[in-house]
Amino acid sequence: MSTHHQSKPTRAKSLRKGLHPRNLHNQGYDFPALIKSHPALVPHVKPNAHGELSIDFADPVAVKTLNAALLDRYYHIADWDIPEGALCPPIPGRADYIHFMADLLGIGPGPEQPSIKLLDIGTGANGIYPLLACQIYGWQCVGSDINTQSLENVATIIANNPALKDCFTLRTQPDKNHIFEGIIQPGEFFDVSVCNPPFHASLDEALKGNQLKRNNLARSRGDQQAKPKSPTLNFGGMGAELWCKGGEQLFLKKLIRESRVYSTQCRWFTSLVSKADNIKPAKKLIRKLGAVDVREIEMKQGNKITRVLAWTYL
Repeated sequence: MSTHHQSKPTRAKSLRKGLHPRNLHNQGYDFPALIKSHPALVPHVKPNAHGELSIDFADPVAVKTLNAALLDRYYHIADWDIPEGALCPPIPGRADYIHFMADLLGIGPGPEQPSIKLLDIGTGANGIYPLLACQIYGWQCVGSDINTQSLENVATIIANNPALKDCFTLRTQPDKNHIFEGIIQPGEFFDVSVCNPPFHASLDEALKGNQLKRNNLARSRGDQQAKPKSPTLNFGGMGAELWCKGGEQLFLKKLIRESRVYSTQCRWFTSLVSKADNIKPAKKLIRKLGAVDVREIEMKQGNKITRVLAWTYL
């Protein structure tokens, strides 16, 4: 029986309030169980200021190890790993996106659903959305990226998990000025496309944002200020994963404009939008291009709200 539920169940619950009802991480992290199935987590788990077991979320190795443990225990994905400096995604929030996409498509849990096809734009070195969609719902997934190193890493994860071979395909985007072109093949149809766009406009802005995030994490742990680290040391997100010219706003504009060209080849286009200010102009452009339905899906994780913008021309 997990110990952290016994000690302070209310806090564990409140920590994860707002996650999708089908999300396996609704009750917080069961560290004793995770340690049991993934012993590599042991050195990273310590009581926090509230006396509960936790990890240092400002330590990239700890976060990566927690991810590997979660993917192993709950989604049967072995040997998940990312190169140093690659974007390390929070698993509960990423699983939420996939569950909400199932709702958008009008499908609940059930037998494998290989007839559903998902396209992940900028799958990165972690390949997280297709990995979760394959393992939770049995969907057919395509992950695209301009970074061949990132794709090589995901290929290794797939090779280590033979069950993924039939449901997760990788494609290289040869042209950084295109998103869907060169990826969606003639006559091909996707039920949904997902995307976690780069949200900073430059490397410098990304580094500042990273230090700010670390300061906030330090404050929530009771430390005054996070020690500045060398920019690369705790910098999750290799280049294109975290920043692009014009930042999130410009990327969204490009994504939306190009979606119009592929309007008959994808039922729902979707994207995470991390900056609330970007929602309104994005919606305006989507309507202008003739989408018949536009939705804003709010995902809550603790007191953090993220939004997914979804639109269809069909």
